[in-house]
Amino acid sequence: MSDNIDLSRAYLTTPQAAERAKLTRAYLTILLKRHRLEGFQMGREWFIYADSLERFLSEDRKPGPRGPRKKKAQSETTDGAASFESADTHSDMH
Repeated sequence: MSDNIDLSRAYLTTPQAAERAKLTRAYLTILLKRHRLEGFQMGREWFIYADSLERFLSEDRKPGPRGPRKKKAQSETTDGAASFESADTHSDMH
């Protein structure tokens, strides 16, 4: 994020940058606020310097999560023990 706008540098709108980088507009805004990308804000719109985006995209980044995480199932031992106990109870009744 830059306090001074440098019009001598090429810049992109956030939607243009999102399409080029295959990232969401919200994520790009977070990167701007965290100073990971250079750019400026005019009103409610953010603009990203093209060279800053290219530099960011050329860096090695750790891959993020791949969608929602599933809850872990109970261990098979617990389920098996419960089933075995139920079977014993039923066999004692006969």
